[in-house]
Amino acid sequence: MKKVFEAGTHLVLDGYTNDTSLLQDLDRVRTFLDEYPDRMHMTKIMPPYVFRYQGDTSQESGLSGIVIIAESHISIHTFPAKGYLSVDVFSCKPFDVEEATQYLVQYFHLSNFQRQVLDRGVEYPKELSESISMVYEDRLENLERMAST
Repeated sequence: MKKVFEAGTHLVLDGYTNDTSLLQDLDRVRTFLDEYPDRMHMTKIMPPYVFRYQGDTSQESGLSGIVIIAESHISIHTFPAKGYLSVDVFSCKPFDVEEATQYLVQYFHLSNFQRQVLDRGVEYPKELSESISMVYEDRLENLERMAST
């Protein structure tokens, strides 16, 4: 059986809150992005960047923010008029998805949420020795396939 590798875990969360003031509070969203990486044992490599977005309608307006971490990124988009936010946490370093989710629920007072967890880059080796082994096995398979044709 061929080994399967992965590049990381991607938490995708859609949340809903009745406390829409939290979704338009620029400082609160910035604080979230500033503190969340440490809580999740990730390495922040730049300060968070958060800005207001004015859409064509109030339904499309809100805040967007991102913080780059050594392991990848954390982003958030809020839509206060809808009481909705979307958050992406992608990290090549394993993290506790349940803890990450519960913190989001508490921080933004989410009354409901949907969560997806993706394993990204399933063929991506984490260790050089695994990479060498994977390439070697792949080349052998190709040679065997070429020899049989």
